[in-house]
Amino acid sequence: MSRKPAVPGSEGGAAATQRRGWTMDLGQADTVLAGARNAFFVMVGVLAVLWIIQIVNVANHYSLDQSYGIRGRDLSTLPYIFTAPFLHVSWTHLEANSGPLFIFGFLAAYRGIAKFAGVTAVVVVTSGLAAWFFESSNVVGVGASGVVFGYFGYIMVRGIFDRHGIDVLVGAVMALCFAYQFSVLLPQQGIGWQAHIGGLVGGILSGWVFRDRRVVKARSAAKARPAAVVAASPGTNVAIRPDSPGTVSGQGSTASPAGGKGFKVDPTNPRADLYKQLDDLGL
Repeated sequence: MSRKPAVPGSEGGAAATQRRGWTMDLGQADTVLAGARNAFFVMVGVLAVLWIIQIVNVANHYSLDQSYGIRGRDLSTLPYIFTAPFLHVSWTHLEANSGPLFIFGFLAAYRGIAKFAGVTAVVVVTSGLAAWFFESSNVVGVGASGVVFGYFGYIMVRGIFDRHGIDVLVGAVMALCFAYQFSVLLPQQGIGWQAHIGGLVGGILSGWVFRDRRVVKARSAAKARPAAVVAASPGTNVAIRPDSPGTVSGQGSTASPAGGKGFKVDPTNPRADLYKQLDDLGL
């Protein structure tokens, strides 16, 4: 005397939605605007710092580049992977990096400054290590271009890992608009392409490391729900109301304390003994 519980169509639709996990929703307008405002001010501050440092660097005849730049496989310059992105060899170099840095940095930061800080840390390390390991020891590596490529890589893959359609679209548009940037990933004289590749790899890695965990949990819950329903269905118990024999209801069922298989029956019911015997037999 058991039956599978009916599953409303609305629940199936919700499960399917969670299983897919994709969304085109930007989120609440006030949250998005607040994030965009914070990202804007952060990137303005970053650019202000870069230009102030460049003024100091020029005033000192670019001595900061020599003192805090990266030299390939030179252990004394390994800590400078954190300072090299702030230095540039000329005003042209800084101007070329400022535009993409602001755009990609803004897009990387508008969904959360804390996550953006984590992404920045990863791409600074990966681009700096790539330069330190693979660049020639005869040159000094400086510039924010490795970080630019890190943000670029993060933006391109973030939507895929977060299953967010809008971010996928943003990443695709940025990839098309700045496709020419991929040319500097190839070996070229005078260009630190090693740092560019390292930053790009770090950005892609950041997309996975800092993916939206809520999406992963929702997908796991959606996968577990059908299994739980199937497992519970064969043992679903129903109670027979004593005042109307033969009428089946799923609302009055209760699990027995012993094994959780049976159901409780009103002792005053004349068929109580019969029901108890059937329950003991597992019927």
